[in-house]
Amino acid sequence: HGSFHFICELIELNSADAIKTISFEIKNSEQNIVVLLGAIVDDKPLLSLIASENLVEEKKLNATNIMREIAKEIQGGGGGQPFYATAGGKNAAGLQSALKKGKDILTAL
Repeated sequence: HGSFHFICELIELNSADAIKTISFEIKNSEQNIVVLLGAIVDDKPLLSLIASENLVEEKKLNATNIMREIAKEIQGGGGGQPFYATAGGKNAAGLQSALKKGKDILTAL
């Protein structure tokens, strides 16, 4: 993406803590980055979205608002802060469409 780096991946990690750790490590090692990850944790879909603080300011990006929108795809809900949000849900089959929806929203910023 032109004005920021964007990573959108379905990953295999069976731990919400590990996903959070990776998200923060990527964010802290890059500038101008948005990372959207999806995974199955304990047989349930999980989404994680993190963004560089400067993008929250410059792009008026709000991870919580975006997460609420894309979590519908996994029949779930979530929240967090403007720069970091997570969601869990019931519909693992919706993970790919949640990631696609997130990508569509974020690439339009």
